[in-house]
Amino acid sequence: MAEYSPPTAHARNRKSRGLFDWRSLRLVVLGTVAILFVSSCAGYRLGPPSGLSARAKTVYVATFVNKTLEPRLSEAVTQALRKRLSQEGTFRLVTRGAADIVVSGTLTRYDRQAVAYEYRDVITARDFEATATAQVVAKPTTGGAPLVDCEVRGRATYRIGADQTTSERLALPALADDLARRVAGLLTDGVW
Repeated sequence: MAEYSPPTAHARNRKSRGLFDWRSLRLVVLGTVAILFVSSCAGYRLGPPSGLSARAKTVYVATFVNKTLEPRLSEAVTQALRKRLSQEGTFRLVTRGAADIVVSGTLTRYDRQAVAYEYRDVITARDFEATATAQVVAKPTTGGAPLVDCEVRGRATYRIGADQTTSERLALPALADDLARRVAGLLTDGVW
């Protein structure tokens, strides 16, 4: 009867290699992944998408004119837009003096519409969507055609609590922030 002897290390390596060398295959796969990872960032540019260098231009945000029946909406939108532009970093926000761009706007419409109703009660609204529309104009102070002149709409959804007026008032900052986000996007992403 023959005794069992475990295979030697050389014999094991010879058997496991087969058609492919797994160590070489692993290096090829890791190299391919590294090349794909590095080349996927080839089109990325740091800085603002409009091509301007960060904070190269100054912007002044005038207080929005409120032609709606919603009180304090213009102050909330103006403050939210100033905050958004300051955080975004494409422009340097100025409050006094000369600016390269002046942003002004008129709030033309404020609506609210029920979007969800109480369970088993199709008359009592549970959630509302508030919508604010503004005509926004961004002009260079040197004159010429406006950089932005369009209608922008912001939205916010809120749930009715014990008091509809209080719930609507608490949703006002979210509505102003959404409108400001859209206006700031027009200013920073625009090609002009």
